[in-house]
Amino acid sequence: MSKIIVIGANHAGTATINTILDNYSGNEVIVFDANSNISFLGCGMALWIGRQISGPEGLFYSNKELLEEKGARIYMETPVYDIDFSNKMVYAKGKDGTEYKESYDKLILATGSLPIVPKIEGGDLKNIQLVKLYQNAQDVIEKLKDDTIKDIVVVGAGYIGVELAEAFARCNKNVTIIDMADTCLANYYDKEFTQLMEEQLKSHKVSLECNQSVQRFEGTDRVERVITNKGEYKADMVILAIGFSPNSKIANGSLELFRNGAFLVDKCQQTSIPDVYAIGDCATVYDNTIDAVNYIALATNAVRSGIIAAHNVCGTKLETVGVQGSNAISIWGLNLISTGLTLQKALANGYEAEVTDHEALQKPAFIEKNNSVKIRIVYDKKTRVILGAQLASDYDVSMAIHMFSLAIEEKVTIDKLKLLDIFFLPHFNQPYNYITMAALKAK
Repeated sequence: MSKIIVIGANHAGTATINTILDNYSGNEVIVFDANSNISFLGCGMALWIGRQISGPEGLFYSNKELLEEKGARIYMETPVYDIDFSNKMVYAKGKDGTEYKESYDKLILATGSLPIVPKIEGGDLKNIQLVKLYQNAQDVIEKLKDDTIKDIVVVGAGYIGVELAEAFARCNKNVTIIDMADTCLANYYDKEFTQLMEEQLKSHKVSLECNQSVQRFEGTDRVERVITNKGEYKADMVILAIGFSPNSKIANGSLELFRNGAFLVDKCQQTSIPDVYAIGDCATVYDNTIDAVNYIALATNAVRSGIIAAHNVCGTKLETVGVQGSNAISIWGLNLISTGLTLQKALANGYEAEVTDHEALQKPAFIEKNNSVKIRIVYDKKTRVILGAQLASDYDVSMAIHMFSLAIEEKVTIDKLKLLDIFFLPHFNQPYNYITMAALKAK
């Protein structure tokens, strides 16, 4: 049996710890985490801030006590400050100053990611906030009790930025989103879909200011204004939602890295050093859409990578089947769901890509309570293989994306969908449903 050290205990770390303890008895599992809590579902922060849930309690699904009951030894608020890979030693220091020196047989790095914080003039003013950790959200919620905070600027129009914009608007704040791209959610959807979200934000009085870069923040004590290359915006609070970078500094150059600094791992999650594995946001994934290594930081990817690493460190070889980057967002009832490549990304990756679009009612027209669904399927004109899919509706059509995710993984062609056995019942869909119709319209 092995002595296994896990550094980091959020989604990837928790998944790997549970998998080891649930499936392989006799191993010694030691965990170091810099935070004071485990398994915080950051994706629920906007719901908490926007008062759509009563509190944060349900945003945690594990804790130190649960993992220790299973047999792990957990050290919270104990960051690792050095790793000697040659001698297989880990060095950490607790909040009370206690020093820890532990040897390992296997090491799993689950160090996660860090918010990108650009050096901008005035960045040290009060009320310029990050929203990643539980403590960040707690701080923002506490500050929102101050009635003088009326204008909030969110820097970044990705998923987190848009979700937080909705949350602040639900708190009756004046909200502006600023982004350098020409639209919101540009990494996940083509313009035909991002335009729907733009309209949704506008209809709820959220201002989206694109093609702009923040030059500086101004104020006396706390932030009062955001200055961009195109304008000036009042701000009593600023949220930096620019993105994240992998937290890989602990390796100190000893491990091979991807171009963005993530630990480069194989399909078993092993790094460039034997017996050292990396999982979650600090590591790469295998991206089936481009048949190559990539970086896609999602909680679902983190959990899967944790499970894979756990089995491998315990002697059961298990390889990833790869990912498609499946994702979704729901803003004031508008649901956007996607997987794989957008048309823009497909063309940028060298595919001779084409799309087929269709829009229809979810159910037959005689059903009085009905919803429109918009679908786009991206495919390769040469091979006909499906590369991506996007859906939009105020109906929950999210389950359809799982089929497209598997289709991309298995290299299914668009033509296979044309006569796919899809059931019909008026309660659920149309006999000529939107998936069939989109496939039939493919050139």
